[in-house]
Amino acid sequence: MSVSEIALAEGQSTDGRGGEFRRGLAASTPVLLGIIPYALVLGAQAAQKGLSVAEVPLMTGLNFAGGSEFAAIRLWTSPPHILLIAAITFLVNSRHLLMGAALAPFINHLPKRQVFPALFLMCDESWAVGLADARRRADAGMRPAFSLAFYLGAALPFYLAWVAFTTCGAALGPVLGDVETYGSALAFPAVFLVLLRGMWTGFAAARPWLVSLAVAALTYLVVPGAWYVAAGALSGLVAAWFLAGER
Repeated sequence: MSVSEIALAEGQSTDGRGGEFRRGLAASTPVLLGIIPYALVLGAQAAQKGLSVAEVPLMTGLNFAGGSEFAAIRLWTSPPHILLIAAITFLVNSRHLLMGAALAPFINHLPKRQVFPALFLMCDESWAVGLADARRRADAGMRPAFSLAFYLGAALPFYLAWVAFTTCGAALGPVLGDVETYGSALAFPAVFLVLLRGMWTGFAAARPWLVSLAVAALTYLVVPGAWYVAAGALSGLVAAWFLAGER
């Protein structure tokens, strides 16, 4: 067991749930700071499309998934095309099916009254942080491998920050103007590069990611709409299945 794993185990045994929650908050804070710029961007874009300051937190709080919210806002018209927006939202959020499946073995011991709220709070960032921690704990022989308190420490601040800063973006949008001119669009890829680095275990394990990236990029170039999301997710899943026995 490494020094970090020993510290993790000792922290869990002495501090209990409060210590685990703080550990999750500390692990997610660097990424949490990165979501603020594009939360402001989304709120400002929503305000420019005619959504009120009260309506923006309803959208971001009930549909906690940034990618689909950006897609919905880009498609928003007056009156809105509800079926089209719903279909694109489902398509963009389809990656959550795979994310939930990856997390399922670590949370199947939890009662449903805890699982459903945890999955509601799941976003790309909290999923990556929570899954990486569960795998480290499993490798260290800790049971259960999934710490719900750690996960909530990572996930709940993301939810609160996302709703709060999209609301701020809606309120400040008319003052800020086009916030993307400040370079805030770079925050989105920067956050995901940090997440990928944290989950990196070697090139062999990354091959499904590369397949997914290539297929998603090709689909984006040749097929209109958000089909590249589903194409990338499914191709990565198929690649992982075929390459599973080669590690």
